[in-house]
Amino acid sequence: MRALAILTVKNEAAFLLEWLAHHRAVGFTDFLVFSNDCSDGTAEMLDRLAAMGEITHQPNPGPWPQGPQWAALKAADRHPLTARADWVMVLDVDEFVTIHVGDGTLGALIAALPEATAIPLTWRLFGNCGVVEFADHPVTAQFPRAAPAGMTWPWRAAMIKTLFRNDGSYGKLGVHRPRAPDPARMGAQRWFDGSGRELPALYHRQRLFTPLGQDSYALAQLNHYALGSMEGYLVKCDRGRANREAATFDMSYWTERNFCTVEDPSIRRYDGPAGAIRARLMADATLARLHERGVAWRRARIAALLMQDEFRQLFGRLMLTPPARPLPPAAAARMLRLAQAAQAVGDGTETMRDPGAD
Repeated sequence: MRALAILTVKNEAAFLLEWLAHHRAVGFTDFLVFSNDCSDGTAEMLDRLAAMGEITHQPNPGPWPQGPQWAALKAADRHPLTARADWVMVLDVDEFVTIHVGDGTLGALIAALPEATAIPLTWRLFGNCGVVEFADHPVTAQFPRAAPAGMTWPWRAAMIKTLFRNDGSYGKLGVHRPRAPDPARMGAQRWFDGSGRELPALYHRQRLFTPLGQDSYALAQLNHYALGSMEGYLVKCDRGRANREAATFDMSYWTERNFCTVEDPSIRRYDGPAGAIRARLMADATLARLHERGVAWRRARIAALLMQDEFRQLFGRLMLTPPARPLPPAAAARMLRLAQAAQAVGDGTETMRDPGAD
């Protein structure tokens, strides 16, 4: 089985080897990685990994009329690796597939859901855990606390990234799910969430989230370390979002993701296999040097941002703000009703549907 992970990165040299080692341990066999105008050595690291046969690197220079990630996905639609893959998943460098069933591999998950043509994995939001300083230490170990299972609001806590069978049912890749469904093939689609529940036919064509309020993690989940350290968050704000050329992160983004309610150690099952792969990669002198370069670049960038009033004030607000608390059920239900009502009357400020799904 050939399982392809597609990744778009900018200035992520400090984190790239951890992410790659983890997903090799999970069972992805191929990696198509796009780099967007990097200045921290990420592109050089990807070139080295490509020379070692670990990944395929595709430079993705700007400008990007619709944002760098959409430009990358359009290129990935036509790439030979995509054509050869049996299963495909689009991921970000702060997302870690975590499988609870069997030996923790993609093969075990697919064997547990043999009728599935797609398996949307629900985000589990891992909060900042009070970490202030950026450290060259595995992300998955630094931030062990997360949102509770089945949290209803913010609804983004139930958002998905989809592992799907590459059988021609969809004509285009999407950030969260495959797009451009072939009507003639939709009758054969079977979508199951991370708890093994079959999802309604509506999911075959649209939807960005699994059913709200349900625990969708029994078989697998997608650990989402969207925030990182407070210092590191400044770099994220400075960079902008992956699917836009520039966009400002702020306290609203932080608050809606900084849940440290429960400890979830399930990803620790990969410490051995992923650690061994990372050690093998770091044994390469060139990769080790590029990793250290990426760490040094990030520390220098943090120092420079803290000399700017805007970022220094943001840093202070981050330190002042406690972790977000999940809303009581009645308050969460009220927020959900308001969002659904706004969507029903066409308020474009909040969407709970993939704008490019059909």
